[in-house]
Amino acid sequence: MNHWIVAPIVLPAILAPFIIMVLRYHLDLQRIFSVSGVIALLGIALTITAQASGGEILVYELGNWPAPFGIVMVLDRLSAMMVLLTALLALPIVLYAIASGWDERGKHFHALFHFQLMGVCGAFLTGDAFNLFVFFEVLLIASYGLMTHGGGSVRLKSGVQYVAYNLLGSTLFLFALGTIYGVTGTLNMADIAVRVAEIPAEDTALLRVGAVLLLLVFCIKAAVLPLHFWLPASYANAPLPVAALFAIMTKVGAYSIIRMYTLAFGPEVEATQGLVGDWLQPAALVTLAVGAIGILGSQHIARMVAFCAIASMGTLLIAISQFTPDATAAALYYVFHSTLATALLFLVADLVMERRGGAIAPTTPMPQSGLISALFFVGAIAMAGMPPLSGFIGKLLVLDASRDASDATAVWAVILIGSFVTIVGLARAGTLIFWKSHDTQVVTVEDPVDGEEVPAPVAPEPQPGLAITAVFGLVAGLILLTLFAGPALEYTSKTAGQLFAPENYISAVLGGEE
Repeated sequence: MNHWIVAPIVLPAILAPFIIMVLRYHLDLQRIFSVSGVIALLGIALTITAQASGGEILVYELGNWPAPFGIVMVLDRLSAMMVLLTALLALPIVLYAIASGWDERGKHFHALFHFQLMGVCGAFLTGDAFNLFVFFEVLLIASYGLMTHGGGSVRLKSGVQYVAYNLLGSTLFLFALGTIYGVTGTLNMADIAVRVAEIPAEDTALLRVGAVLLLLVFCIKAAVLPLHFWLPASYANAPLPVAALFAIMTKVGAYSIIRMYTLAFGPEVEATQGLVGDWLQPAALVTLAVGAIGILGSQHIARMVAFCAIASMGTLLIAISQFTPDATAAALYYVFHSTLATALLFLVADLVMERRGGAIAPTTPMPQSGLISALFFVGAIAMAGMPPLSGFIGKLLVLDASRDASDATAVWAVILIGSFVTIVGLARAGTLIFWKSHDTQVVTVEDPVDGEEVPAPVAPEPQPGLAITAVFGLVAGLILLTLFAGPALEYTSKTAGQLFAPENYISAVLGGEE
């Protein structure tokens, strides 16, 4: 068997407890091992992406037990792409956390960081629905600790709300899995697809209940309205490098929708026909609209970026909900773009908050204002979908794929108006934070010696270094995604074609046997 498939899970699973047990009191060594682990994960991700790019679906059977009886990990183009995205996102974030000192503001940051990577990579690679639940719980447990990293009553309150809401989602997940297992007798994804296709349409009432419950769980993870209420406060009050990493967590929900509802509950399956797209697309349209309005109305930069994440998920799910190869290819390109753009804006927001606070209002100019405003401008035009960056290409692909949709007019209207509102909201924030601040009068204080008014002391200017370099790494990712949009779209088109030919996945996992 190809052991590279399980390496993205095994590496952080070994490294995280090693950091806790051996390096607990040595922060410098934790940083060295953490960065080395992320670089190694990136190398593994590039390797398995190269292996999957040929179109072959590779299966890893734990304990050499064949599916559907044993646990299997499955590597195809989609799972390889998502693991690569996770590794590419993790590297600048861990470097930023080290450079900004966020990793020393609480305990066990690096261990929790790698447990989070283990859960995310496991969710992308598993071929079993129950183990998808297990990896969901692994990444959620790690995220609970990262959410409250650094302490504070506000952060703790948001963390408790985050835990409560996700525990509800986990409970629904178990109910959904129990229902599906009761009907099909299996939780292996490929085997579920075989069993569902054999069930007569008149006997599918309970199966449809399980499929709807499963979709609700994934929509909670993907922050689809009205199940999005946990995200703005949770992301805005979390340490912002952690919120940048959480940009991939909503994509886990989107990935799960794509995987399960093209493989087992696809639009061509008679038992669940019309189950998803009929209401997922309206929910996605409303999610985009609410996200754009939230961007316009936010009074705090971190909360504004959280609504950017919601708006980008709305655009992504509009494409996913059509369940066509062209729309799915556009969605997969947009996954890469929106993850990098959201993480970039969260790190820029952290730079702003460390220097002047997070209120979207004029203050005295902050240190490095010109450099940070340039980074904010790049993130803003990427998130809004303006040329020349990849956001424009991604939204153009989504619009083009929606031309033949039954409600194409509504889709185009919401995406275009939402983009305009997003531009206005981000321009307003940038103007108040960076431009108007230079028009603010200098604050003066009374000199204690001679009683004269003198300018108030200004905090020493932080020097550009590793933190700024890490942020520029995400900018470089967006630029490369734009320059190589052709090869990227070719890969996502082949991935979509593989997803809409589920018989190849089923044959690879089950070995041609039911």
